[in-house]
Amino acid sequence: MNERGQWNSVFTFLMAMIGLTLGIGNIWRFSYVLYSNGGGSFFIPYIIAILIMGIPFLILEYGLGFSFKKSFSTLMRSIRPEFEIIAWMLVLLVFIVVIYYMIILGWDLVYLLNSFNFGWGNDPTSFFTNQVGGSSNLASATTIILPTMICTLILWAIFWVVSVKDVDKGIGRLSNVLIPLLFIIMVFIFIYAFTLPGFHIGISTLLTPNWSALLNINVWLAAFGQIIFSLSIGQAMVYTYASYLPKNTKLVDEVLIVVITNSIYEIFIAFGVFSILGYMSLTSSIPMNELISEGTGLIFIVFPQIFNSMGIMGHVIAPLLFISILFAGITSSFALFEPLLSSLCDKFEWSRKKGVTILTIIACVGTIIFSTGISSYSVKIVDEFVNNFGILILIGAQALIFGWFYGVEKVIPVLNEFSTFKVGKTWIFTLKYLLPILLIGVWIFGLVGLFNDKHSLEIIVYAIITIIVVGLSVIFTKLNPKKS
Repeated sequence: MNERGQWNSVFTFLMAMIGLTLGIGNIWRFSYVLYSNGGGSFFIPYIIAILIMGIPFLILEYGLGFSFKKSFSTLMRSIRPEFEIIAWMLVLLVFIVVIYYMIILGWDLVYLLNSFNFGWGNDPTSFFTNQVGGSSNLASATTIILPTMICTLILWAIFWVVSVKDVDKGIGRLSNVLIPLLFIIMVFIFIYAFTLPGFHIGISTLLTPNWSALLNINVWLAAFGQIIFSLSIGQAMVYTYASYLPKNTKLVDEVLIVVITNSIYEIFIAFGVFSILGYMSLTSSIPMNELISEGTGLIFIVFPQIFNSMGIMGHVIAPLLFISILFAGITSSFALFEPLLSSLCDKFEWSRKKGVTILTIIACVGTIIFSTGISSYSVKIVDEFVNNFGILILIGAQALIFGWFYGVEKVIPVLNEFSTFKVGKTWIFTLKYLLPILLIGVWIFGLVGLFNDKHSLEIIVYAIITIIVVGLSVIFTKLNPKKS
């Protein structure tokens, strides 16, 4: 029988959980979402989304994982056998995320290695297109971007070495080191950003409230979408990590610690990002609205331009930024990998080493596919479909299943046994009534954006992913390996 690992302490679990939530999205996504959805006024829907969705759903996942101590597919099968296919679809989609997520970390590693001598030169846009992320020109799809592929495969090799060990000795020990280091680095960058001339321009631009935005339903949906994305709720990662918890754990208290830490982190990051953008705006006379970008544009094009203008400090801040992205990303990638690994090891009684090895080999093949001359374009297409369509609808399905078929009341004794903060009727009402409605609303919002003005190639990619995920889910559900 496959032995299930366990965290050796609550601190290790907390470091792993914080590492799970503190991903690259906190660094390059939240600041843009905050700015583009009402600035300072966005904090109102943001806090409400945390209270209504983030905390209640995380508490549920902690309670279920701690109670069952089995894989996500086993949990869903135990509720009703026909629900197992939903679990497999979710963990497979999350596994797809980790494949392209590691590609982004591969880009980051390329930039980290070039950050000491500013190897991107005076034209970071061309450097990214030619040496890292490619373009949307489909004629480039037959070429391989070697720096990206090599750096990503190196990261997968490191990933295997860490992940093949028991969760506490591998992921746990690494998280205990990387997460404190991550906070130290980001505090240094944050403090330095506040010493830059023009930092107040960036902060003012970020926080200026647009109160009328609160009347826009899309702003509220963006807040709930950010919480889903930032806290990784409903993606079987939190459930899986919680299933490794030891006894006598204060479950509700730890949810609050993780949520508060995550929110403080991404808000501070937003301040730091916009302080640096304010400096760039002042020194280059470029308007703030022309500098503000999301994702790859911000990290791999705008920031290198800023580092070029910083002088000697640019050679200090640049490596620290790319190291922090690597630390944040690698700890999240372990969590993305774990749900499918746990489900396969549980169902087929694989050893952890066998499961990690098989999935890592598959992921490396995926790395080659995502390392072509359309690397960033292919990542964008797959990311939009997996997150805005696939994972969102499956999170909504979970809310209905746990609320109405399983009965969330069952985990209240476990949640309240050692916790300082207790849950009760309000928590049950939120999960059974509010959350399903909100999740369906966020899903419809994402669906409209997903299929609006899409090219035929993108639709074909969506169809291929759907066929693969649904097909494998049916196979894994139907297979009934003999127990030893």
